[in-house]
Amino acid sequence: MKKIKKQLSSSQIIILGFAAVILIGSLLLTLPFATKDGQGAIFTDALFTATSATCVTGLIVQDTGSYWTTFGQVVIISLIQIGGMGVVTLAVAISRASGRRISLKQRSTMQEAISAPKIGGIVRLTGFIIKMTILFELLGAVIMAPSFCREFGILTGIWYAVFHSISAFCNAGFDLMGVREPYSSLTSFVDDPAINFAVMALIIIGGIGFLTWDDIKVNRHHFGKYRMQSKVILMTTAALILLPAVYFFFFEFTDAPLAERFWSSMFQSVTPRTAGFNTVDQLSMTEVGIAITTILMLIGGSPGSTAGGMKTTTLAVMFSTSLSVFRQREHTHFFGRRIGEDVIRNAATVFMMYLTLCLMGGFLISRIENLPVLTCLYECASAIGTVGLTLGITPDLELASQLILIALMYIGRVGGLTLIFSALSGNKGNTARLPQEKLIVG
Repeated sequence: MKKIKKQLSSSQIIILGFAAVILIGSLLLTLPFATKDGQGAIFTDALFTATSATCVTGLIVQDTGSYWTTFGQVVIISLIQIGGMGVVTLAVAISRASGRRISLKQRSTMQEAISAPKIGGIVRLTGFIIKMTILFELLGAVIMAPSFCREFGILTGIWYAVFHSISAFCNAGFDLMGVREPYSSLTSFVDDPAINFAVMALIIIGGIGFLTWDDIKVNRHHFGKYRMQSKVILMTTAALILLPAVYFFFFEFTDAPLAERFWSSMFQSVTPRTAGFNTVDQLSMTEVGIAITTILMLIGGSPGSTAGGMKTTTLAVMFSTSLSVFRQREHTHFFGRRIGEDVIRNAATVFMMYLTLCLMGGFLISRIENLPVLTCLYECASAIGTVGLTLGITPDLELASQLILIALMYIGRVGGLTLIFSALSGNKGNTARLPQEKLIVG
């Protein structure tokens, strides 16, 4: 067993870790006392739900609040917590708490799991991640508890506050509001400032990445001292929230009262960070609004965070590289620092991978289900971006279409490059430099 473990690469450990958690979660959800009908979920429904929870997506085939018992909901929120923080992070934290020595292999795997720039200080960072996660989830629950307690009573309200706080921080998008109306998400709280503020804050905090938190903790308001990555993440995240919010405010939710219009616009701009909650019916938006949301879902959150998607840094690198070409500059720059060619190649690969997988999945589901392509692309972007927003088609999809979404959710959570590196582990390739020849593009 030890020999096999030593032979596994960091990428393979991450992939197998997520697969094992999904399988265990699936089996637990098939137990009779996991569902309110006392019969347990069929394995395909359990697998879809466990994958969606572990991959912090939020797409569902059975309404979480009305279909699953408290036991089933505890299993789901546990999978969300494990998936959001990362299997490796929790494993290292447990090893540390038990007093066991953290091996170099574990440190290396942890470094890859949270996209840390160096292996030094990785154990300290793990402790920081655990503490901040508990702190923010408790604060979120405290803010939301009064609203939920007013609606559902004290005990149920506290449970709902904890559940939604973890789900929001982990960018999962699972909700329990199906007790009012199945698949309704947070639409009944569209004008509740406490719920809107808490959920949006948790989504953003969970989605900017653990290393960015560390920068904020160490350097506080001294923005100039931040790592270049943190600066890029914060600037890109701000732009991706504010610009779409302006569009949604002036062109999508114009019939709503001013306060509701403001909260709806901000929430609709924040939730594609890969959270998956919604306070307005997604079908009420125009095709342009749906298309913008689809693009935002594909971009997702930031590296080393609870969020999925191709990542804000990938978009920033692609955008900055394009600007460098327009200005006829040789290199891509951010904040007075040059970006390496390997980073640009990785960004281009990730960009094409997410775009290709989303298009292929959307086209296949459209043909299988005979549904509009835009609707299917929205669902696939939600899956591979691990978002969870839906136009309502997921519960009624055929098994083949559900399997496509399961595959997209899994790839979106563990990362496309991680899967490729795992598959090609140990393959050094041909290092010979071939003759160069000019190729005209554009």
